[in-house]
Amino acid sequence: MTRRTIGLLALVLSAGLVVPTSVAARPAGPPHAAVPGTSCSLFPFDNVWNMDISKLPVHAKSDVWKKAMHAGKTKLHPDFGPPSYGIPFNVVGGGAATNQIDFTYAAESDPGPYPFNAATPIEGGSDRHALTVDSDTCVLYELFNARWNGGNPTAGSGAIFDLNSNDLRPAGWTSADAAGLPILPGLVRYDEVEAGYIGHAIRVTSDCTSRNYLWPARHQAGVRDPRCPPMGARFRLKQGFDVSSYSKNAKVVLDAFKHFGLIVADNGSDWYFQGTVDDRWTNGLMDQLKRVPAGSFVAVNEAGCKVSSGSGQYDYGPKCPSPNPA
Repeated sequence: MTRRTIGLLALVLSAGLVVPTSVAARPAGPPHAAVPGTSCSLFPFDNVWNMDISKLPVHAKSDVWKKAMHAGKTKLHPDFGPPSYGIPFNVVGGGAATNQIDFTYAAESDPGPYPFNAATPIEGGSDRHALTVDSDTCVLYELFNARWNGGNPTAGSGAIFDLNSNDLRPAGWTSADAAGLPILPGLVRYDEVEAGYIGHAIRVTSDCTSRNYLWPARHQAGVRDPRCPPMGARFRLKQGFDVSSYSKNAKVVLDAFKHFGLIVADNGSDWYFQGTVDDRWTNGLMDQLKRVPAGSFVAVNEAGCKVSSGSGQYDYGPKCPSPNPA
């Protein structure tokens, strides 16, 4: 049986969690949470977002990239929190009305139409991301700089992702994110923290990015400085980082940092990582996460896990473990 066949075996839905039926394919471990309000997982289990990077080698440019991101004098910053700070997302059914969007970067945007209207939640601030999941089709729609404009909607760019597929965007294409990646799979969600397990990488920004990109990123928006990390660079928290003084919820996030890491997905403040809008976030949790020194991370080399440049599927095995830790 091929890895692809194993990955497409039937999934059992239970309590909003996606549970694999093939024990041989994936070691026993916490299942991945579905998108709240849906039975949709965020890409197949063998997608790079869901790859355990705890055993990958340190990248040769780890120290260079960390220096460019001022890791020695910076701590992580959760770019979300109470009462309504973060990136919202919306869930609609298959019958939701859709609209065509007038894009600034139409040549690199999926034409749609998109389930976007006056009631669609939009991220505060300048990026104005609008994320929507169709619960019937498990398709993710993402917009950058989204504006309703009284029924004449516009956006900077837009991307549509089949959550059951490992397909990446065409090489060189942006998305609603500068790296050409989806946004929703990289957000910290309260339902995951409450369940005690985050099984995917987390989106992070860097003030300085170079004019190239690493798999699975598909687009760059950087400067001519090779010291800067490229879009797609992935960092993990060192396994020896002491988490004993952190709360239960903070440890869930720190464990995700150790096993799934951070993916550079956009330009922005160094070491800011993103989460969803949720009024259940607490300042206490945010304050704890702000204590984590950026210097305790290392960049990893995941090139050996890539199946092909146009796919987010990874070739799991001894070096690239199955996404559920044993």
